[in-house]
Amino acid sequence: MHWEEMLRQLCSQTDDSVFDPYCVEGNPQKITFEDVTSAAFKIKSGIINTSCARSRLSDALGMEIYLKKDFLQSTGSFKERGARYALVMLSEEQKRAGVISASLGNHALALCYHGAKLGIPVTVVMPAVAPIMKIAACKQHGATVVVQGSDMGEAKRIAMTLAKEKVLTYINGYDHPHIMAGQGTLGLEVVEQVPDIDAIVVPVGGGGLIAGVALAIKTLHPHVTVIGVESERCASFTAARAAGFPTYTPIESTLADGLAVPMVGYNAFVTANPLIDKLVVVKEEWIAIAILKLVEVEKCIVEGAGATGLAAILAGHLDELKGKRVVLPLCGGNIDTTILGRCLERGLAAEGRLLKFTVTVSDRPGGIAELCRMLADIGVSIKDIMHERAWIMSDIFSVEVKVVCETRDIIHAQQLQDMLYKNYKRVIFGSATDLSTMVDSFAENGH
Repeated sequence: MHWEEMLRQLCSQTDDSVFDPYCVEGNPQKITFEDVTSAAFKIKSGIINTSCARSRLSDALGMEIYLKKDFLQSTGSFKERGARYALVMLSEEQKRAGVISASLGNHALALCYHGAKLGIPVTVVMPAVAPIMKIAACKQHGATVVVQGSDMGEAKRIAMTLAKEKVLTYINGYDHPHIMAGQGTLGLEVVEQVPDIDAIVVPVGGGGLIAGVALAIKTLHPHVTVIGVESERCASFTAARAAGFPTYTPIESTLADGLAVPMVGYNAFVTANPLIDKLVVVKEEWIAIAILKLVEVEKCIVEGAGATGLAAILAGHLDELKGKRVVLPLCGGNIDTTILGRCLERGLAAEGRLLKFTVTVSDRPGGIAELCRMLADIGVSIKDIMHERAWIMSDIFSVEVKVVCETRDIIHAQQLQDMLYKNYKRVIFGSATDLSTMVDSFAENGH
């Protein structure tokens, strides 16, 4: 039967056809420390033991911050740990038949890469919204790539239908027990690399990473504080905690697209929930600033999901960790180049270093030149400027000038605002956020 025929039959399938025997709502599986140590032994020859070095941001933030750079894995994310272990643990018959999964990117890449290394056929179903770059990368590893479905939910249903038709093993990207055990090996590496850890701040999407890491670290060092971080646009673990069980949560587009999971895994929730000491939610602008800081200060290109731990610290959500030794897993670096550019610009804007404003100046000769001179006098760099006359109805002798400019920091931006308000009657800043509010926010958070 061809792919197209099976996909046409999808609508007529019952719920039994999309049943995942490894992730059952009524019978969740809690992994053990022995599962994690078994994974560590069996995957050590196939994954990279990434560095965990002290961050240059430590002094500025008042914490001893250590960055676990798992974005340096071969496919750019921690997902390789779980994918490798799940593949190694298959029976010989399952290995011959092959595996299938649904993924937007990182899990698919990891599965395809290690499937090729281990000689196991891999099929991945990627929704239409998946980045073209990641689809191409999966194909390069020799996998069968099916681009179907409008979102991850639909892609998962298609994948499990195909698994039933083709007798393939479906591997959930965050809730399969072997996936969680594999992700926990990151925690084992951290406690070997950094002595006397006080806390670890882990990004949370489907819950697989924090389940494995929390289990590994809490078993060895029960005093270590485990903190989970979610984006405000996809806070599914927070919703699950409030309900007492995994529950569907509507998600919005987010810079942390790797965390955009509408419902945490059943196995992940039952394993991680008792071990998480604190769960925080961060706003998008802080994720953008975190990405910017990691590029500027650490020279690390990290995707939004991987930057959420630092975002929580920058936002002032974890001030109780001042003076403590804190580990931040930078768990992924697969960010599209165009998205990276947008993130950097958004980070600059959120930090008050990239501003857009409209000012009405005199249309006499030298009016715009005078504005440019005043900006230059206080050290503001103009990135773009344009003016228009036709749409100004109030004054025929005025011109509206739109400026995009760069400042040193939020205080410098406040100086620019004060200067414009002092010299011009009509000034409108492009951001809905008032600069004085931003100054107060940064002051409160110690920046």
